Amino acid sequence: MMRFILVCISFSLISCTLVGPDYKRPEINLPNAYHQEINKDNVVTDLSMWWKFYQDPVLDELMDKALKKNVDINAAIARLEEADAYLQQIGAALIPSVDLTSQGNRTKATETGIVPSNFVKPFRKNFNIQLGTSFELDFWGRLRRAKESARAEYIASQYSKDTVVLSLQSTLASNYLLLRSIDSQILALKDNVGYRKENLELTKKRLESGLISALDLHQAEAAFNNLSAQLSDLIRQREVVSNQLVLLSGDMNLNIPENRIDALVTPPIPPANMPSSLLESRPDIKEAEQIMIAANANIGVARAALFPNIILTANFGRESAELKNINKTGSDIWGIGLGLTLPIFDSGRAQARVSQATAKQKQALSYYESSIQNAFKEVNNALVSLKEYTEQENDLKLTQDAAKKAMDIASNRYKAGYSSYLEYLDAQRVFNDASISYIQKRQLRLIASVELFKSLGGGWPVKLANN
Repeated sequence: MMRFILVCISFSLISCTLVGPDYKRPEINLPNAYHQEINKDNVVTDLSMWWKFYQDPVLDELMDKALKKNVDINAAIARLEEADAYLQQIGAALIPSVDLTSQGNRTKATETGIVPSNFVKPFRKNFNIQLGTSFELDFWGRLRRAKESARAEYIASQYSKDTVVLSLQSTLASNYLLLRSIDSQILALKDNVGYRKENLELTKKRLESGLISALDLHQAEAAFNNLSAQLSDLIRQREVVSNQLVLLSGDMNLNIPENRIDALVTPPIPPANMPSSLLESRPDIKEAEQIMIAANANIGVARAALFPNIILTANFGRESAELKNINKTGSDIWGIGLGLTLPIFDSGRAQARVSQATAKQKQALSYYESSIQNAFKEVNNALVSLKEYTEQENDLKLTQDAAKKAMDIASNRYKAGYSSYLEYLDAQRVFNDASISYIQKRQLRLIASVELFKSLGGGWPVKLANN
């Protein structure tokens, strides 16, 4: 039996014919570098854990919880385990299987049946035990192509998990930045509500003194109530975003204290002239390529079905009419066989399966090309958004500072009786709008940086910054 298994393995090693096309990575026509450049000074940094560059311990903790508890990641891990088990199953087909079988029976024959004329003993017993094996000689590479396909699917499952993780991380970071933006807007509105409440009390006193008309009082009341309503809506939005972070992190008892978005550090800016080959680090593109490799190998599996299928079988054991004699000399039984199946006519079913596999390979190729083109678009969009939002944030910061100075001057003029309340109210409104606009633009800038990290598959290599 051992000799037979060794012979089978030798045949498997010798038979190196592989039908079907060998995989060759297609050439994709892309520019050498991205269109946008936002940093002329190279930045030396390692972005393997890109979210840590915001230097926020709360965000770091959320990321750790999400990687351990999020249900989408757990599902992706389960799919990876399934693909690994399938790969082991396919790989086992390349090695002969050995089965142990045993049987014992007692039969009775009749005198009227087909038996010799000297019928004596109507009862008969039989016992046997044997090892058996069968092995497909992989002359045409069907099993090896199937293993190649299964291995590619397993690797694709790994990249699919990485894609889920990266998507989760970017979604969580974006929602966290939105929460910090809302916090900053709430704090800004609370300050402005305080200003307007103080002005409302002052207006009431001046009305009682006969210095102003009731018009100023009604305007002060409307301005105060308007900001109070905006503040209530922001509080509602914060609860909604907090619930989303609970879902993403998997922590049902999550409680995030308020903090300003200014407390977050602006992450590093990518170096100029980043090559478009960085797209190859994206897990979704790697996954698409592995799907294409699997589809390419399946063409070989389908084509191998057009050729003869050769199976070697063997068995060795013992047989006896009495169980006590099964180990005695003369009880040996063995058999060896060769089976060949040659497809002659199947109405074109095998060839149709080859056509199906070829069509799926073309679909996988189109999906791969589409993934690369979409990734290139996402990187360029993120780069231009980061560039423009950075410039807008800087401008709005200057606007906010100027509006604060104008509001202070208008406040002093109103208190001194040199200007109307309407002038002061307008200065307050401009400052409030400028403050909210600056906060929202900073939020958009930081989220654009998250999108850039995501579109680049998590960042860019350190060696690029040294070139």
